[in-house]
Amino acid sequence: MRTEDLLAAIATGLWRWDSVSGAVSYDAEAARLVGLPAEAVTLPEAAARACFHPADWLEVKAIVDLAVAEGTLAEARLRVVDEKGTVLRTVRTRSRPIARGGSEDGHYLLGTLQEVPDPLPGTSAAGPPVTGDWRRNREAFLLDAGRALAEAMSTAEVLRVAAGLSMPGFSPEGLAVFGLQGERISVIGHHGPRTGADHPFHDIGLGTDYPAAEVVRTGRAVYLPTQEEYRGRFPAAWSLGRPRKRRSWAFLPLIVAGRTIGAWMAGFAHPVSFSPDERSVLTTIARMLAQALSRTALQETERELADGLQRSMLPASKPDIPGLTVAARYVPTGGGLQVGGDWYDVIGLPSGRTALVIGDVQGHDVRAAGIMGQLRIAVRAYASEGHHPDAVLSRASRFLAGLSAPDGADGPDGRYDPRFATCLYMEVDPVAGTLDIARAGHPDPAVRLADGTMMVRPTAGGLPLGIDPDTDYPTTRVVLEPGETLLMCTDGLIETGGHDLETGWDRIRKVFERPATLTNDSATLTNDSGTLPSDDLDSDDLEALADSLVQAVHGPPSHHTTGPLADRREDDIALLLIRREAEVCLVGPGSAPVRRTAVTVAQAEPERIAGTRQQLRDMLHDWADPDQVESAVLMLSEMVTNVLVHTDGDALLVAEVSGRHGTRRLRLDVADSSDELPHRRRPGELASSGRGLLLLEMLADNWGVDPRGDGKCIWYELHEAAPDGAAPSSPPDGV
Repeated sequence: MRTEDLLAAIATGLWRWDSVSGAVSYDAEAARLVGLPAEAVTLPEAAARACFHPADWLEVKAIVDLAVAEGTLAEARLRVVDEKGTVLRTVRTRSRPIARGGSEDGHYLLGTLQEVPDPLPGTSAAGPPVTGDWRRNREAFLLDAGRALAEAMSTAEVLRVAAGLSMPGFSPEGLAVFGLQGERISVIGHHGPRTGADHPFHDIGLGTDYPAAEVVRTGRAVYLPTQEEYRGRFPAAWSLGRPRKRRSWAFLPLIVAGRTIGAWMAGFAHPVSFSPDERSVLTTIARMLAQALSRTALQETERELADGLQRSMLPASKPDIPGLTVAARYVPTGGGLQVGGDWYDVIGLPSGRTALVIGDVQGHDVRAAGIMGQLRIAVRAYASEGHHPDAVLSRASRFLAGLSAPDGADGPDGRYDPRFATCLYMEVDPVAGTLDIARAGHPDPAVRLADGTMMVRPTAGGLPLGIDPDTDYPTTRVVLEPGETLLMCTDGLIETGGHDLETGWDRIRKVFERPATLTNDSATLTNDSGTLPSDDLDSDDLEALADSLVQAVHGPPSHHTTGPLADRREDDIALLLIRREAEVCLVGPGSAPVRRTAVTVAQAEPERIAGTRQQLRDMLHDWADPDQVESAVLMLSEMVTNVLVHTDGDALLVAEVSGRHGTRRLRLDVADSSDELPHRRRPGELASSGRGLLLLEMLADNWGVDPRGDGKCIWYELHEAAPDGAAPSSPPDGV
């Protein structure tokens, strides 16, 4: 005996529901129990739902959702009703969800139906009374629909929510959303037997004899409870569309702020009288749908505007600079239109060199983006005229100050709205490796040396652009050694996530120093000429490094590196990475990259001595003996101060660390243009000077003074030693 026959003998039916298609299949006994002819049938979900009391359907829906989530058996009672709402019988269903062939997108629900006897006199019914509060059920439905529409983030999501609406008691079989464009309306979303393009009224004029067109013209809903009424009121649309499978229609206007933006159609496969309660539900849904469509359309327009504006402000192609590898990133993470004032540019100069510029206009709004575009064009124009970096920034500052002149009401509310901008402008000579840098209130660049050590390069600078039109911007020359990488960035990369400058640079340092430039194994590689290009040896890619820097600020790792400040606001990010290409000579397993830096301290900038001391500390961050580091910093301070006090020239400092970890050598040279050699003095007990050479003799392993044709150079050497006589530490990976 078949299973179906056995179950039918005990008045039990089988049913199956497909969560993807919504189709519900009944065998003959199940069909009889739900009030249908006793034969196997497959119905759409709306038709199957119409067989049950709406209050029970909402309850069983929650039970089924829980069973799907937990993988358990779903059991519930349902009252079977006829078209008038009269209860025919009460059935009990037991079902279990089964995954669709291993897919996570949907499932089947297989179950049984069995009639439950009426309660005996004097006993209470198992289910809720037949006169349940239908309005309460519809209110719950409206709350769920409103939540789903409010959470939709795009027009496509809103249309998907609208297509899945299942109204209690009178769920539509087909839905369509019409949008208005000028004097024409078109289907922008459709759910039913036809696709949007095949719909006979996919694109029609506003004067067409069609219910949706009349709704848009008048702003009033059209309810058609019967086919005869549809045929009588709109004969042309009836003959063209031939909607024979539906019995009732509702066309409602989509109105936002008193303006009709489209229409919504709900078609029903069963007759609907459109009672006041039903019209109230439909009107509420139409209002929520109109608000959701208006909101998502505005958001999509803003995103499109922001993306288009930002793309137009960035270089059209990846920069190609001979001898240099460049990687760039822009991440708009500010508020408003998600567009701000950050930008970067790569400019070809008349001299054959290349200028790199990065900047940040104050604010995160359309005005900031507009000023950014104007300032970027101005900087490009001044650079293309051949001006030096200081002159480019001076002219750009005057230009920006003129954009926000006090006599012009340029703010959004008609008030004076001055803006300033920070900027870092760099002229690159890829052959010599020199970088002439002018800075206007912008963060200093950082350099990763050949051995992976990151150092922030202090550069001379002036006020941000636009504050004082007469500000001067001194130029600092930095040498980018072969194999070194320079980072230019806006403050969003440093300070986002509650960081200040100090903690922000510490976070960047962990990412910037992570890739190893040379490893002990790779140091033994060679080719026929005894050299290999650094790109072949370098395991990190510049593009991957740029992605890692952004991920450290806005990716999952950023949750573990929040800063000490309570303010966690995000900011736009722009960054440029420049790596000078080189060939690395490999001389055997004992080879190691040289760590080198050069700084100029001018007579007019004695405050830069503090920056040079910090650079030396950064350079010796992994030196074995901290006391030697302090000695090196003290001797550096004495040597540079001696140049500024006793000569009329600038001090040029060059520091170099060579050798393997634990046995390295620091050599520091300070050169000046004076021919007068230092001489040993015997300072008294209370003297405030004259001890420089005594300190060199006491603290340095070697020191000396070398005359030069255009001046002299005083130098010292320190040999790395483990503190307190301990054995030297083992070399770290990559050194």
